[in-house]
Amino acid sequence: MKTKIKTNDIHIHQLAEIVGGARSILYHKEDLISYDCDGFTLHKHLPKAVVFPKNTEEVAELVKYCTKNNLPFLARGAGTGLSGGAIPINGEVIISLVRMKRLISVDLENRKAVVEPGFVNLKLTHSISDKGYYYAPDPSSQYCCTIGGNVAENAGGAHCLKYGVTTNHILGLEVVLPNGEIIEIGNNGILDEPGYDLLGLLTGSEGTLGIVTKITVRILKNPEGKQTVLAYFDNVEDGSRAVSEIISAGIVPAALEMMDKVAIEGVEAAAFPVGHPKDIEAVLLIEVDGIAAGIDEQINQILDVCRKCNVREVRAAKDEQERERWWANRKTGFGAMGAISPDYLVQDGVIPRSKLPEVLQKINKISEESGLRIANIFHAGDGNLHPLVLFDARKPGEIEKALQAGSACLKVCADVGGTITGEHGVGIEKREEMRFVFNDDEIIAQTNIREVFNPQNLLNAGKLFPTPGRCVEIKKEMKEAALNA
Repeated sequence: MKTKIKTNDIHIHQLAEIVGGARSILYHKEDLISYDCDGFTLHKHLPKAVVFPKNTEEVAELVKYCTKNNLPFLARGAGTGLSGGAIPINGEVIISLVRMKRLISVDLENRKAVVEPGFVNLKLTHSISDKGYYYAPDPSSQYCCTIGGNVAENAGGAHCLKYGVTTNHILGLEVVLPNGEIIEIGNNGILDEPGYDLLGLLTGSEGTLGIVTKITVRILKNPEGKQTVLAYFDNVEDGSRAVSEIISAGIVPAALEMMDKVAIEGVEAAAFPVGHPKDIEAVLLIEVDGIAAGIDEQINQILDVCRKCNVREVRAAKDEQERERWWANRKTGFGAMGAISPDYLVQDGVIPRSKLPEVLQKINKISEESGLRIANIFHAGDGNLHPLVLFDARKPGEIEKALQAGSACLKVCADVGGTITGEHGVGIEKREEMRFVFNDDEIIAQTNIREVFNPQNLLNAGKLFPTPGRCVEIKKEMKEAALNA
């Protein structure tokens, strides 16, 4: 028996018609609660509805309907984003792309694959590993996050030091614009394309310029050799110095990760403990890969650097099983904080590597002043920090304290010449912090680009940019000056 729509809302009926009926739409409050936030859980808003298109044409028809009827809308993948980019703060219609999850094609000769946006990141590597290939971007949530969401956030991961972030692995996109038009950008990596870098513009635009419905990605040949080193330090300063010295020695590791004492406490209390010493102040996880003949030499250099930097203990993984255990311990670092704190807020700033000791000292001071513990897990090789502010939402005022401490951490990053996000995006979480790194003119330039693609501002409105204020006044003055010229 065909399921019926049980509401008088004409929009729900029309949206359901586009996606094939009642089984492809959610609109009851009890069903919508699962979509009131993403990985940033401090803000929650119910969408108007959630629809599940099966293909690009249905996405385009949904977008046309929403635009025609002035309904705000946004795209959503797995909902693992950490900055609130998929939260329906305007009561949006959520266009969920999870049913668009095909691996469309693999071209090993030209080292590329075509996927739909709902295809899970790690599943791509699993699908081609038996042929000797893999997909390089590896965010911590890669076992469940989707490649469409990775494109929206320009996701990175532990191995982005050597291999770059998502934008370095995107060759072409199929995109539904906010007016419903379907376009293709990029040239699938065959030739350099003249003109604007639309691939670069769309990748990392956090779903505010268009909805990606097909992605051509670069795949890589598995390296001949791979080895991982674990190093323990009695203070963060020595660990930070080892990071700089490794890079200065001309070594470019595939990954160079660090965790501080609080973070180590968390991962050891969670699902994948490996026996890190309880009194250790910092642990480095260093991985090198490439031509097999050169791996041992690089490992020996890394061991020497660590010893010169007062390492307490340093060793290479004795086998693949130990290497995998070390990485499982690190990869679950964010979720592991739940083992030592009822709640936590993940931040994401970037700094020059040379500023690591200074910044970590200032973050420690923020922790002391706020009365909240802050764990530090970071991609040390490229200065991408992830301070995790631990708090208890049940205690009055602690949410506000956590937000203030997180913002203060980002201000420290900006003040030393860094920026407020490396891979998690701005979303709604860091809109006001955009002022730490951009002035009014620069923010206006960015909103002008958004208006070219999204003139009605119905697609994922209210994300990325600060609350309208002086920027709006300046923009109005500029328009008036242009009209009077």
